[in-house]
Amino acid sequence: MVQMPKSDYISILNSLEKPEKTELGLNDKVLIIDGLNTFIRCFAVNPASNEDGIHVGGMTGFLKSIGYAIKMHQPTRCMIIFDGKGGSQRRRKLFPDYKAKRKVNQRFNRTNDFSSSADERQSIMMQITRLVEYLQHLPLTTMMIENIEADDTMAYLTKSVLKSSEVILMSTDKDFIQLVDDTTSVWSPTKKKLYTPEVVMEEYEIPAHNFVMYRVIDGDKSDCIPGIKGWGKKTLMKKLPMIMEDKVVSVQDLIDEGLDEDIIRLNYDLMQLDDVDISGGAKLKIQNLSDDADNRLVKYEFQKMVLEDKLNSAFPNLDVWLAESFNRLNIILENHINDR
Repeated sequence: MVQMPKSDYISILNSLEKPEKTELGLNDKVLIIDGLNTFIRCFAVNPASNEDGIHVGGMTGFLKSIGYAIKMHQPTRCMIIFDGKGGSQRRRKLFPDYKAKRKVNQRFNRTNDFSSSADERQSIMMQITRLVEYLQHLPLTTMMIENIEADDTMAYLTKSVLKSSEVILMSTDKDFIQLVDDTTSVWSPTKKKLYTPEVVMEEYEIPAHNFVMYRVIDGDKSDCIPGIKGWGKKTLMKKLPMIMEDKVVSVQDLIDEGLDEDIIRLNYDLMQLDDVDISGGAKLKIQNLSDDADNRLVKYEFQKMVLEDKLNSAFPNLDVWLAESFNRLNIILENHINDR
């Protein structure tokens, strides 16, 4: 193993304790992370266990994944957004089958033999609960709005609260691609790809501003949203070439082309994120949580939790990892708080 020079190690640790003045604003460049999407992805593939043999892959994988994204994209702020309790009541009222056909006994983890799906779900809940406690000791903003899906919270933050900011959305959910524009991009942690307007056009041959219409026609099997039968991507491009052009395609444009009006309007209401339909109270709560940025890096508490959970093997150089991943965010946050 290559040893880090002692001088480099000490320099990193010292920087953690000495905030520097920076001209960067808190909301100049915001990384917004789809919490449950990131956790389930890590839980599924990370076999990590603690010293007692208890699976902790979802929790440790999540922390390492956000640390990697922060180091790669160098945001001035990071937000973690989880689905609120109850999910999206609005979508279920519009479409009772929304996410209803997902397998009750669906297994997520691909690397560990849980004795049953119930044991697996218990592990998921325990790890998420503990993960949220870890996040409270990092310079991050965590949100979970009751009866609101993470998609809608993230979209409202992007289009309204942070409309003057550069935003990077981290998720493997393709629905977020519809939000890509000159100031908003989507980071896919599995593809290690940043979706800008140019990258969206290159990969899908459809401009980002029309991507939602492609999804409306195609549907979304993961959410049990049916598409228009017989309208795959090739058919779509052949019969509706305007979807590949600079012109912004509307719902009415699709209806005028003879597509089923009921399906088109329903799917658009279910899938569009440009103008999310959430209550004024929810919007105010999101705004207030965004304004109340005060979660500083509390290194001692984080280290204590790692020891309690016996995660030393997952974070062999914990001090260095904390410094490299979160010190810059903490400095920017401290300066923001001091300037209030």
